[in-house]
Amino acid sequence: QVHLVESGGGLVQAGDSLRLSCAASGRSFNDYAMGWFRQTPGKEREFVAAITWSGARLRFAGSVKGRFTISRDNAWNTVYLQMNSLKPEDTAVYYCAEDRIAGRRDASPNQYDYSYWGQGTQVTVSS
Repeated sequence: QVHLVESGGGLVQAGDSLRLSCAASGRSFNDYAMGWFRQTPGKEREFVAAITWSGARLRFAGSVKGRFTISRDNAWNTVYLQMNSLKPEDTAVYYCAEDRIAGRRDASPNQYDYSYWGQGTQVTVSS
């Protein structure tokens, strides 16, 4: 059973930065792509960023491209989401997720390609 734990959320002002972390356990982290998604009340969960198992390929939602970056440390079984120049519209619960297929070549933006999810961490950006 895979267990994912997000941390690093909080309340910040517009323009500030935050770094989210997601620690994974339960299977070979190195073999699986990881993704970050976010959700606000009443809205569908939306893709934010993803990274392949090797870290060679990244993918970002258009709304965060140039402001957010994703990275991973396979030695520590952790994936990170660095969020810069935060905006009020970035306010959401952020979830990390682990791909259902080992060794996928691309970083998928499709939430249905991910089989394990963390509990989420709240990010609130005030204007």
